[in-house]
Amino acid sequence: MAIELITKYAPYVDEIFTKESKLTLLTNNDFDWAGAHAVKIYKVSTAPMNDYDRAGTGANASRYGEVASLDATTEEMTLKKDRSFTFAIDKLDADETGMALEAATALSRQQREVIIPEIDSYVFGVMCEKAGTKPEAVTLTAENIYDNIIEASKVLDDALVPETGRNLIVTPDVYQLMKKCADITMATDIGNDLRLKGVISNLDGMNVIKVPASRLPEGFGFMLVHPSATVAPKKLEDYKMHDNPPGVNGWLVEGRICYDAFVMENKTKAIYYQAVTV
Repeated sequence: MAIELITKYAPYVDEIFTKESKLTLLTNNDFDWAGAHAVKIYKVSTAPMNDYDRAGTGANASRYGEVASLDATTEEMTLKKDRSFTFAIDKLDADETGMALEAATALSRQQREVIIPEIDSYVFGVMCEKAGTKPEAVTLTAENIYDNIIEASKVLDDALVPETGRNLIVTPDVYQLMKKCADITMATDIGNDLRLKGVISNLDGMNVIKVPASRLPEGFGFMLVHPSATVAPKKLEDYKMHDNPPGVNGWLVEGRICYDAFVMENKTKAIYYQAVTV
């Protein structure tokens, strides 16, 4: 006797694990690209200090010293990343998959699994490339990790980078080394607002943020940054769901996002990037 067994489909999609962006604490949006494709900012020099010539015996007419001219040069930030995507969902496909192919859900999935990881990887890559201090790659261990982090903090101190607001970005592997280091004591009493932004602990006043290695350049060890250094604008985020557009019985989903990242030239020392040997 033959028995045909039933196959049942559950109204459930096996979603891929994703991580939200960690860039909100690491970058800023101090400039507005509305109505423009590029933004220019000034860099103005200063005058040297002189010994005041109280007796007026110097060769200069001014007792204050030789009159200096100030330079006012510019640096230009032009948006380069203009990205887009599109996909169609057939109405019958949506119906016969129990609405697993529902358009709004698919768009949200596209943002989580494709758009956010792409922007994160790009911005982190720019920050690593433009970092003002990039020592030679080393092999980080539980014994030397704290010394390397303290060296990074000292470099930022010497560059007069503000002590408040510093963030230490680490991979899961490096965070594991930090947990094994006897010299490191991390505060875990972090406010919920910071936890939502990705902060997992605090070390010597620095927020510790763990980022998946897949979103970081190969050979990434850690990076100490102040958010004042990097501007990460998103000029355009436009997502549309067309219901029964010409040529499609169902939905056509389209999206476009224009973004970039810039490390300001006078603030490169606010980024310290330590690579590891691979």
